[in-house]
Amino acid sequence: MYRSHTCGELRLADNQKEVTLSGWVQTIRKFGSISFVDLRDRYGITQLLFSENHHPQLEANPLGREFVLQVKGIVNERSNKNPQLPTGDIEIAVSSFSILNKSAVPPFTIQDDTDGGDDLRMKYRYLDLRRNAVKKNLEIRYSVNRSARNYLHENNFMDIETPFLIKSTPEGARDFVVPSRMNAGQFYALPQSPQTFKQLLMVSGYDRYYQIVKCFRDEDLRADRQPEFTQIDCEMSFVEQEDILQMFEGLVKRIFKDVKNIDYTEIVQRMTWEEAMWNYGNDKPDIRFNMQVCNLKFPAHTFPTKESLSALIEGVAFPVFDNAETVVAIAVPGCSEYSRKQTDELTEWVKRPQIGMKGLAFIKCNADGSFKSSMDKFYSEEKLKAMAAAAGAKPGDLVLLLAGAEERTRKAISDLRLYLAQTLGLRKNDEFKLLWVIDFPLFEYDEEGNRWVARHHPFTSPKPDQIATMINNNPAIENAAEYLKHPYASIKANAYDMVLNGNEIGGGSIRIFQRELQEKMFAALGMDAEEQQHKFGFLLGAFEYGAPPHGGIAFGFDRLCALLGGSEGIRDFIAFPKNNSGRDVMLDAPSTIDDKQFEELQIKLNLK
Repeated sequence: MYRSHTCGELRLADNQKEVTLSGWVQTIRKFGSISFVDLRDRYGITQLLFSENHHPQLEANPLGREFVLQVKGIVNERSNKNPQLPTGDIEIAVSSFSILNKSAVPPFTIQDDTDGGDDLRMKYRYLDLRRNAVKKNLEIRYSVNRSARNYLHENNFMDIETPFLIKSTPEGARDFVVPSRMNAGQFYALPQSPQTFKQLLMVSGYDRYYQIVKCFRDEDLRADRQPEFTQIDCEMSFVEQEDILQMFEGLVKRIFKDVKNIDYTEIVQRMTWEEAMWNYGNDKPDIRFNMQVCNLKFPAHTFPTKESLSALIEGVAFPVFDNAETVVAIAVPGCSEYSRKQTDELTEWVKRPQIGMKGLAFIKCNADGSFKSSMDKFYSEEKLKAMAAAAGAKPGDLVLLLAGAEERTRKAISDLRLYLAQTLGLRKNDEFKLLWVIDFPLFEYDEEGNRWVARHHPFTSPKPDQIATMINNNPAIENAAEYLKHPYASIKANAYDMVLNGNEIGGGSIRIFQRELQEKMFAALGMDAEEQQHKFGFLLGAFEYGAPPHGGIAFGFDRLCALLGGSEGIRDFIAFPKNNSGRDVMLDAPSTIDDKQFEELQIKLNLK
């Protein structure tokens, strides 16, 4: 028997019990001929006491960090208790021990405040996984997995596996492709999602499906992306949007309760896509704090239902605003006393290439009711006061203004809002705020290709009252300059995203389930009948055999785990992740294959 108990199990109630423990040596502390060793396993740490009797044996075979050790001994009450450890009231007086395996000196310290950099820890990921900080992340991942499965099982969802070797349909992100030896010159693709399979399962009558499934996208990486990632993938039949929202609010609230012991009882706010872009500058706003965007000037076609406040900035010769497509502002609470150095630092921040602005204007709303601005030469105090009021500023606040091209400026004010909130401590990792964003545009216009592209994916249905608009109009764009007047430009998708703390954690839609509408959607995206049949003939055919109304959602499992763990980066919540270049530096993959494999696949490599 290698162990009778784990290293996180024993307490004072076990005093004088004879036990056997096995684990890894965390630390060694020598006091003359007496040694204390912290023994670690997955469950915790227990202190071992090696008496003088073991000194000769330890001198002959000294212990090292990360040695695998088995000990037998008696549980004793510690004289110097450690309240930071669950086992801190006891220690094991070792009677005998055995070194089960020695360890080379680790390339970095295996503890929470490790001295190992990212690349080094990824190369030795099997050692990094021993660290308590990483272990806690994987425990969160397992807890989310278990909670989701329990909830979905209780609500009659069936876990059904779908294939990993499928047909390539290269719209959107790039596919990973897999050559077939038995079908020379032909390739499988790894699924970007099980989208068409789950729709086929609805056609098959399995009206509540789910999978916690791997998906694959060959795209550029960042902190919250990996080439292979995991989704909680779900689909339901005979449902409308409200049914989906209610069901999956319940899922996330259940996960909050099971994983974080949080009773999320408040109503989940809903916001249209237009409201999100108008008030926050992006379609996944963090609503834990206010600082809403004030739109002083914008192109009329961007948000045709909104009134312009341009009168507040017109009437003076201020080229920065006059020549800008968009002028936006936010009121930063309690920051009117920012120094010149601080406002200059913010100006340099927005000038960075990833933000891309030329500068920043400000209005200080002083506590005494006066106003000081970088635009004093151009605007009277009354004008400054009116702008500040429009931005919702109070005495003591700082109003920041950006001007420029519509898309870039709106993204920049969104980024600035989040940056300032982080700086001011308004984005707290232990505070969670859910939001549904709904009523997205069904289409986006691709200027380069002069055609429509799907904002979500080509299986998303229009809102029920706009289906006729889509079917009864030709999708062709005759005049690129007039695309906003096309009926397709105003069609809303029957789609929804769930946002948590400014991060999209899930997205889905009510699907198209009639062949005529699906063919119309494909045609709008530039597919002729032959291409539709080649790529999606199996789905169109299935729609002829009694396809039910259906819809679903997919949650970014890795991202949800990271947010619950207090991080916006997913890598440490995956056991064996890739680095920012998509490489597994531990396995050294991807790698070359030998000539024999190329011959078997009948492939010639032509690197340019």
